[in-house]
Amino acid sequence: MKKLSKTLLKSAALAIAAVSVPAIVTAPAAAQSRTSIGMANFESAIVKSNAYQTAVNQMKTTYKSDIDATNARATALQAEIKPLVDAYNAAVQQPGATPQSVQPQAQALQAKRNSGQQELARLQQRVTLATAYVEEQVGKQLTAAIQAAMKAKNVDLVLSPQAVVAREPYVDITDDIVAELNKLVPSASITPPAGWQPGQQNQQAQQQPAATNQPTGR
Repeated sequence: MKKLSKTLLKSAALAIAAVSVPAIVTAPAAAQSRTSIGMANFESAIVKSNAYQTAVNQMKTTYKSDIDATNARATALQAEIKPLVDAYNAAVQQPGATPQSVQPQAQALQAKRNSGQQELARLQQRVTLATAYVEEQVGKQLTAAIQAAMKAKNVDLVLSPQAVVAREPYVDITDDIVAELNKLVPSASITPPAGWQPGQQNQQAQQQPAATNQPTGR
């Protein structure tokens, strides 16, 4: 059975929210195509940016009580779950065990894991929200950073790692995108505005054109 997930800071990395970036980004059209192709990990570029890294260190101090409480509870939950794991393993190893016969132990284990994950999510809610806010601030400039890096490296086409079968090291322009992000986003706030929710700005941007296009009454 999988162990209960620990918090990001305890596992030495903050969770990365999904970044809304196209898999392929094209630079502005030039007079003649160079057909030069690059590869970049967009999520990694955000995480490696100075603004993101500085924000993570700030969160370790600002939200220390939340992080400590989450880590302590995660450790306690591991101890609480172990007897349920042992009971399930023992049931599975019984002669003639079937999915139906071990269902009570499996359900008890799954219920405990689900409740534990929900509890940890509540404890680290402020950290999760602050992380998403930082990601959004940096991510807003990601497309501009990609285009600037493409221009600097004479690249016409950028692929995500999932689309690349093989490559030479120099094809990766992730660090070049990081350098551009550092110029565009020197710092990021770790305090979301009251009522802020992840993706809220994107939703508002999508709704605004729709409202503008509404026919006016006579």
